[in-house]
Amino acid sequence: MKFKLSSIIMLVLLAGCQPTIRTVKTVATDSVSSDLVEIAYEKMVLDNGLTVILHQDKSDPIVAFSTIVHVGSSREKKGRTGFAHFFEHMSFNDSENVPMGANRKMIPELGGTRNGGTWSDGTIYYEVVPKDAFEKLMWIDSDRFGYMINTVKEATLEREKQVVKNEKRQRVDNRAYGHTSHVIKKALYPDEHPYNWTVIGDLEDLQNATLEDVREFYDKYYTPANATLVIAGDIDMAATRASVQRWFGEIKAGPAVPDMDPMPVVLNKTKKLYHLDNFAQLPEIRLTFPTVEQYHPDAYALDALGEILSYGKQAPLFTTLVEDKKLSSSVSAFNDSEELAGTFTVRVRANAGIDLDEVNQAINVSFERFETEGIRANALTKIKARQETNFYNGISSVLNKAYQLGLYQEFAGNPSFYLQDIKNIKAVTEADVVRVYNQYIKDKPYIMTSFVPKSQPDLIVEGSLQANVVEEKIVAGKEPEFTEDPNADFVKTPTKYDRSEPPLGELSVMSSPAIWKTETPGGIPVYGVEHHEVPLVNFSMRIKGGQALDDADKKGTASLLAAMLNEGTANKTPAELEDAIGLLGSSLSVSASATGITISGSSLARNFAATIDLMTEMLLEPRFDAGDFERVKTRRLASIKYTKGNPNTIANQVFQKLLYGEDHLAGEIVGGTERDVNGIDLADVKAWYNNSLSASMATFKVAGAVDDVTVIEALNDLDNQWQHKSVDFPEIGPAKSFDKPQVYFIDFPDAKQSVLIVGKAVVPATDENFNRINIVNNRLGAGSSARLTQMLRITKGYTYGAYSYLQPRLDYPGAFIAATQVRSNVTLESLQILQELVGEYAATFEQSDLDTTKNLLSKGNTRRFETLQQLLGEVNRVSLYGKPKNYLELEQAELADMTLDEARTIINQYLNEDEMIYLVVGDAKTQLSRIKELGYDEPIVLDKEGNPIE
Repeated sequence: MKFKLSSIIMLVLLAGCQPTIRTVKTVATDSVSSDLVEIAYEKMVLDNGLTVILHQDKSDPIVAFSTIVHVGSSREKKGRTGFAHFFEHMSFNDSENVPMGANRKMIPELGGTRNGGTWSDGTIYYEVVPKDAFEKLMWIDSDRFGYMINTVKEATLEREKQVVKNEKRQRVDNRAYGHTSHVIKKALYPDEHPYNWTVIGDLEDLQNATLEDVREFYDKYYTPANATLVIAGDIDMAATRASVQRWFGEIKAGPAVPDMDPMPVVLNKTKKLYHLDNFAQLPEIRLTFPTVEQYHPDAYALDALGEILSYGKQAPLFTTLVEDKKLSSSVSAFNDSEELAGTFTVRVRANAGIDLDEVNQAINVSFERFETEGIRANALTKIKARQETNFYNGISSVLNKAYQLGLYQEFAGNPSFYLQDIKNIKAVTEADVVRVYNQYIKDKPYIMTSFVPKSQPDLIVEGSLQANVVEEKIVAGKEPEFTEDPNADFVKTPTKYDRSEPPLGELSVMSSPAIWKTETPGGIPVYGVEHHEVPLVNFSMRIKGGQALDDADKKGTASLLAAMLNEGTANKTPAELEDAIGLLGSSLSVSASATGITISGSSLARNFAATIDLMTEMLLEPRFDAGDFERVKTRRLASIKYTKGNPNTIANQVFQKLLYGEDHLAGEIVGGTERDVNGIDLADVKAWYNNSLSASMATFKVAGAVDDVTVIEALNDLDNQWQHKSVDFPEIGPAKSFDKPQVYFIDFPDAKQSVLIVGKAVVPATDENFNRINIVNNRLGAGSSARLTQMLRITKGYTYGAYSYLQPRLDYPGAFIAATQVRSNVTLESLQILQELVGEYAATFEQSDLDTTKNLLSKGNTRRFETLQQLLGEVNRVSLYGKPKNYLELEQAELADMTLDEARTIINQYLNEDEMIYLVVGDAKTQLSRIKELGYDEPIVLDKEGNPIE
């Protein structure tokens, strides 16, 4: 969670909420708007030093809270790394006046959402709730910040150690290239430098943490003067000021925390390191150069340099490594300036079997090309035009505005610093970009890392030394047990104000968005919703077909066609098309699914028609260049190879195959297998386009600052020129049925976690019971307050998260899925918990569960229509599933009318554990023999494609 160029987008160019903003004129840069809009806010500092920022936005009946604490991993000390992140976890557990676990349970059950995050320099806690829960959130947030430390006990400490360890296993240890950041930091920064370790830290340090460490960290850094609270949304300013004073004003002031000065580093020589990665299927190289801290004048030019070197089809890294030498399908370069120091990274994930020495040489050729050819005309203009659209996208959410106001206050000393930040971005010149390249990159020492598949050490860059990566050994029974006592005694802090739970306020009744429906003169259905808060339009067009229309021996043809439609037109090379889209500040991309091809786009409202013209050209005048096809095909093959190192992806793909059968559309891998793709040529793609891409199968959806008349006018050329061919969509059969549970196992040697999935096929999304099944699933696994997470994470500490959900499918029954990733040595125990929670769900589902579900889902609707992307999602649901105009009112009535007996009947009928299958992806050597204790016969062992192993 960093606040560099990519996150400034949350603040700028706001239009719509007139009482809360004012326009600020700036100098125009080419096609970029000359109007920025300053967000109005009120800033106050309490007597205890807490800075509070209030921003009023009455667009939706919700309120967002964001608390930024100026402490990240850079404030830790040797031997206690990972502590800032660990303390973030600890903060969500208990406090003096709020019941144990209420932070994780109560906020979702109030219809809200909550989370936190830690990075090198700070920690954030954030929530969004319906406005009626405003006072309750004041109570919860203030108690967490000021009154939690006395409640911390040994059992809580031990539980969160297990949760954070599971997070590390899931995000680092059990993932390809997961240890890269650790290796780079250790090599780049001296031992005493605060960036010498990763945010999540070392497991040994975490395990050694004590209650005294927790108290010391809290007392030193969790002080009001070291934090900023932002409250944004549908608030009354005077009432909010008084409420802040009441709930936060009595928190103990604590000592001041001085800011740290920048600590940039200098390398004297290049260091080359390698790691044999158990999960990587493709070799990857990174070159990391030390640069400058955030807000340094050179940071802005370095950001632009990263984009110019790697973003787009004319970037030197892309043209050299992907197009010319065909060494890679994935290249990137980026600057990352943080509070104390910065880095510039070049990352290339090579194609299978490519020697990284060859890749390294090609990177040098890319640099030479940049030095010789310089910066392309319009490159900076295109970057800035794209930023403008990103600005608008980012400010649709009150949470994003709260987040950014707090970051600028805490790290730049002024919430309005974004205005200066944007001026700095717009002021970058070509000369600046060339200068920083010469100063920080050209012929400068760097850290080079080679991460290669474990079995291919010959791909490592010559002269590299083995990196010191400590692989955790998972031992059965090693982790200590813990039992938390909700009634444990603690010293309660005396306060002037009553800190008991406040009542709820009043909440507005939500209604369906005003979605309109029309069609073009040629008969293409068009759905939309107007939304004028920002001058932006998001849209998509779905063309029914997708992989369902692929030949049986050429699965993946539709996906390759979708990729080819992105590769230029008859009149534009891929680079020229990219320029045309970029100079408008727009985006256009084509993708394929099992049952459709979708063109997704976003544009400034003033450029909507021009963007639709480009979409029309892409659809009706494809380029179909043989060289582009080979590159696209290679990229798909590399993607397939990459997924073979991801246990979670393997589990999800194989589970669908088991559930539906390998001959069922839903049992296929979307995009095809390696064998499928190798058998597809450009003629197959052209034939698919000529036979199956038809206006008769298309539906257009739009949300934003545009009306139906304007949309129809913009679609006129497409409507007139696109043929309505007859296309037969195949009937898709039912899923497999199971009359008893069965367990399947896929071996992933030395995996630190096991991926567990249990489920069954249920009904299509158009079925009258789909919404009812969704309702009853809520208390089982829909979020952190539901049973799966509460048991597997909060009670047991086995996982970082566990959830259940329905897959909405139109043309065949979707699946009910319950899934988690657990520490490998508790695989059986976790399966038994899943078996019990799912199997006994109907019998244990009580009226209180139904009441909580009704409250949570009905109030959650307040957050459902806030952003353009959310609104477009609602338009998609209405168009795809044939929802009536008043669908929300009907759904709310169905929810309100549901009885306990009906809920239990639905659970028994559709979530019957006796009809479910289980899949485990994990280390067979240590776990397979135990699985039979689940009681469902011998597990069936499969390979990574889901085929039985004899």
